[in-house]
Amino acid sequence: MKIYRLLTDDDTSAFCHKVSEALAKGWELHGDPTMTFDAARGAVRCGQAVTKDIDTPYTPDMKLGAQ
Repeated sequence: MKIYRLLTDDDTSAFCHKVSEALAKGWELHGDPTMTFDAARGAVRCGQAVTKDIDTPYTPDMKLGAQ
């Protein structure tokens, strides 16, 4: 079973740490990262999709970050 997450955050080291933590927990990068400017907040936002193969069946109430 493959599960999917989209990690997002402002363009700071916190975003890089979030992605690095996911990679350390066995998640794999999926596609290219994305960036956009949030004019209302005056901040650049980043996103990176990650996927992971798991042995348990998917359920909608699954805490993806805990996998």
